[in-house]
Amino acid sequence: MTTGGLGARLLPGLVWLLPGLPSPLLAALGVGLGRVLHTLAGSRRRIALRNLDAYAPNFVVFAKALGDQLKATGFTVKEHKPTLDKGISGAWLLAVVATQSIAVLSALLAAHVTQPGKLELNFLALSMWLWGGMLYIWMMSLIFYRYTFFPLSPGDLSPPYWINMGAMAISTLAGSLLIINVPDAPFLTSLLPFIKGFTIFYWATGTWWIPMLVILALWRHVYKRFPLKYDPLYWGAVFPLGMYAVSTHRMSEAMGFNFLGFLPPTFLYIALVAWAVVFFGLILDLVRRAGALRL
Repeated sequence: MTTGGLGARLLPGLVWLLPGLPSPLLAALGVGLGRVLHTLAGSRRRIALRNLDAYAPNFVVFAKALGDQLKATGFTVKEHKPTLDKGISGAWLLAVVATQSIAVLSALLAAHVTQPGKLELNFLALSMWLWGGMLYIWMMSLIFYRYTFFPLSPGDLSPPYWINMGAMAISTLAGSLLIINVPDAPFLTSLLPFIKGFTIFYWATGTWWIPMLVILALWRHVYKRFPLKYDPLYWGAVFPLGMYAVSTHRMSEAMGFNFLGFLPPTFLYIALVAWAVVFFGLILDLVRRAGALRL
């Protein structure tokens, strides 16, 4: 038996034994693993920053552009396509979230590299921020059209529709980071009014979605009595709540909107409650499945 095969057999057994270990031993293992990961993360972070400083901006732009073009082209020429009411959902907006994630990462990394890396990473962040905004406009037009002109059953209103708000929240975060990075990238100075305006636009759009999504959730589970049970898709509703808290905090910091200071902690607690509820549902689902296997 090879070493890889032996490891593949031992690892599930070790994971299975963990719950039966004494609490002090588990705590010690957790502390030790945390220290190892912290050390590895520190060294890997330094290496990653050096590599990004030298190579990553152009590579990431190229890879992202090529991937999106291939996906868009493949879907365009596809022979058998679903109808709009069956094919479109909030999950499509994960493309926006992915694009804006690159913008956020680039803006954060720009603060830790030297010139000309700062200029390149901020330009990458700006490009991805604009790209993600355009993607949102395209996709949300289709989603809103589906909302308005096609029948909507409770089963159609899956939790990923909360990404309608989450995509705008992470767009707000990316815009806020660009505003904070203006001193490191002079070309952003002339664009500052535009960036501020669109950042507020994104935040306002995300805020507008919150009451509508709450009302739709009540319609689904209270009025239509759709069963409320654990579904992995509910994790897609947790992320937007936490992202809204972070993005509002960063926007307030970037623009001096101190009057919005109550929103980040409020939505942080809401996100923590939502996370705990979904995690509790996950545990119950795992216990139920384990019981069914024993039978």
